[in-house]
Order: sequence, then structure tokens, then C-alpha cells
Amino acid sequence: MAQIAMIGFGAVGQYAARALSGLPEIEGVSVLCRPGREEAARAALWPDIEIASSIETLSRQPDCVVDCGGHPALVAHGAAVLRNGIDLITVSIGALADDGLAERLEAAAREGGARLELVSGAVGAIDALAAARIGGLDSVRYTGRKPPAGWAGSAAEDRLDLASLTEAAVHFDGTAREAARLYPKNANVAATVALAGLGLDETKAVLIADPYASGNIHEVEAIGAFGRFTFQIEGKPLPDNPKSSALTAMSVVRAVRNRVSTIAV
Repeated sequence: MAQIAMIGFGAVGQYAARALSGLPEIEGVSVLCRPGREEAARAALWPDIEIASSIETLSRQPDCVVDCGGHPALVAHGAAVLRNGIDLITVSIGALADDGLAERLEAAAREGGARLELVSGAVGAIDALAAARIGGLDSVRYTGRKPPAGWAGSAAEDRLDLASLTEAAVHFDGTAREAARLYPKNANVAATVALAGLGLDETKAVLIADPYASGNIHEVEAIGAFGRFTFQIEGKPLPDNPKSSALTAMSVVRAVRNRVSTIAV
């Protein structure tokens, strides 16, 4: 029986918390959130759930912590969780493009004897890409395509008039590290692909606003000693939040289930 703590209680966190609380292998679920947000968390989840503002103030140390709170949450809680010897699963992959964060988290994990796991999130074929890296990769390219409204509030607005687009337009073409830094709410997938393959600075990322796109489309192309593959997925959002990927939430639940199941796939 495992005790799980969630960081964040947005659409992804709510989905994961409810799914995990129903598993027979999970003894309990608690939540870490910003001070002053405790009642909002209880209202979003269930009234008697334990809420705390730090890993140290939980009444019981969890066996694993799941970060669904975004980049600031990983920065705020990640090192403390790992330093306390608790494994951490995160969807905030893009945050690792920030200067020094990956190094700080690795140092904390070594100090605490814990492990940081990056989930596949909104994209697939990450297992194949990570395996292909073993034999050597020549090139990896990630392309993200969304309707113009999907890029609202991002750096795309500085490059394109999103409201008046009549055809697909590229608003970013660079490295996965640059994409993750410029688009912290949109480019977790680019960072995930990069960290599974050639790295943040050697992975090419292209971001496109397309008025004819019916949803959020992620495409990964890789060439290496293994051969060549192209993977494409058109993801659906969670019903409670059109900006949150349903597959991201499902990948969190899968990661925890693999930890507590006798057979993991």
C-alpha cells in the first residue's frame, strides 16, 4: 500500500488524484499547494483530503510525490522532495531547460537517495526514442501544431496576428531549450522529446499556428542507427480545461500504477 502526495490540483492533478485514490494499491492521497489555497484544493477534490504547503508539514511522509503543478511548482518543491528521500514524478519537463534547475534537482536526488522520473505526458513514442538513443541518433525534430487560439497568451502573439491567420504559420523554429524557455505553458512536449533523445540543445523544435488544425498535434521525427520513425498524435484536452492534455493526466496515473503493480508495462 502506497501513500501518494500530489503537487497542484488543476485539471491534471484532479484527474490523477481521483484515479489514484481508487486504486487498491494506494492507501491515501494528499496535496501540496501554495499557502492560502487549502480550501480551494479541498473544494476541487474532497473535503477530508490532507493539504500542506510543504513536504515537511505533511503528517505522513509519502512514498512518492507527483508534480502536476507546472514549472513554478517543480522549482518550489522539487529539491525538497528529493532531498527528503522521496521519489518525484513530474510533468513539468520544460522547467528543466532553466539554467541550473536540472543540476539542482539531480544533486538533491543524490543527497536523498531518491529518483526523479519524467513522464511522457502529451506525446508518445518516448520509449522508442529513448531506446534509439542507446545506438546513436543522428537527428530528432519535434513539431507542435495547434489552432491559433491554442497559442493565445504565449510568445506566438509577438510574432503573429493569431486572430487573422488564414493559413498555417510558423512562429518558432529553433532548439527545444529555446522553445521550453519561450513557451513554458506550451512546450513541455518539446523538452520531453529532447531529454529522451539528443538533448535540449541538439533537438530541433518547430511550433505552428494552424487555423485548420482540429486539435493539438504533436509530431516526432527521429533518424539514427535503429532506422527512422515518424510519430504523430492528435490529443484531446481534459473536459475541465481545454489547455490540459488528457493523455498527460493519464500518463501520470500510468507512472504511479507501474510503481505499485507487480507487472509494469
